[in-house]
Amino acid sequence: MRHGEPVKIDSSESQMPGAFKGGLSSQSRSARRSAALAAVEKVLQRQHRVITRKQALACGLTEDMLNRRTRHDGPWQRLLPGVFLAVTGTPTQDQRETAALLYAGRASTISGAAALRRHGLRVQATDKVDVLIPAGRRRQNAAFVVLHYTRRVPDPVCYEGPIQYVLPARAVADTVRWLDSPASVRALVASAVQKRVCMIEQLAAELRGGSMQGSAHFRAALEEVAAGVRSIVEGEFRQLIMRGRLPEPVFNARLLVDDELLGVADAWWPEFGVVAEVDSKEWHLLPEHWEQTMARHARMTALGIGVLHFTPQQIRSEPEEVLRLIRQALANRRGQSPLPIRTLLPIG
Repeated sequence: MRHGEPVKIDSSESQMPGAFKGGLSSQSRSARRSAALAAVEKVLQRQHRVITRKQALACGLTEDMLNRRTRHDGPWQRLLPGVFLAVTGTPTQDQRETAALLYAGRASTISGAAALRRHGLRVQATDKVDVLIPAGRRRQNAAFVVLHYTRRVPDPVCYEGPIQYVLPARAVADTVRWLDSPASVRALVASAVQKRVCMIEQLAAELRGGSMQGSAHFRAALEEVAAGVRSIVEGEFRQLIMRGRLPEPVFNARLLVDDELLGVADAWWPEFGVVAEVDSKEWHLLPEHWEQTMARHARMTALGIGVLHFTPQQIRSEPEEVLRLIRQALANRRGQSPLPIRTLLPIG
């Protein structure tokens, strides 16, 4: 990710190098053609081999030269209305995103899944490229480009060559507003914070500054993350605890004895000295992972901590039994002397 001066993408004729508006009478057709092709090549090198019709004509290509290149058996292919790729075959992601920005026009910016990928977040595969475009502009969705009109034109932004994309928090905020699954929203917000792609405060600022439309799931997910939740199943576990009207634990709390880290507890009730762990099969696939969990359990138990283990399946299919066991554990420890455990809140 780089911030700073962008590689300019401008489809206007006045900005193109080597523009030919009739040429000199003494210039031969061959020389003019060579000069036009050289000017086109400079643009293609800057723009991942992508060029607009206006740019090509401004460089000196004639309509006939352009038509020959873009016919069905020509060396160029049409990606979007008025936007061409100067190679055959499947376009790369860089080429698709460059084409999307050229099609959307000045001050457009990549957001959504494409921006999240550039910030290192794993997202569901999609053929679409989401582009923010200033409100008042008149453009329609085309092929793989989905346009989103905004009055909050992002500034600052990130650049990779000719590709302009939003900062991480804006990418997350935009994406979750376009999702209709609470689980997907929860997973994305938790992942962004857990991987420290962006901070809770930055997401909260995006929530406050953005549209209220589509923000309900975002607001709920951000509340969970602020409480320490860092995964889908932890979010489900928290909802179950709240529904059961149990005391709310600290999620992903770091437990220390003196200055030594005892472990990170999925859910920790410090006033009762009780830990609840959500054991995922993915984590315990390898023997060393199982051994790590058992060693941590033994250290906690030796210090007097009550440790409960639940699987995601139990939380989803046996919620009342999970609540009963937690209530019993809390009741058994009520009134006991505090344990010599120091609690640090989750990072985020």
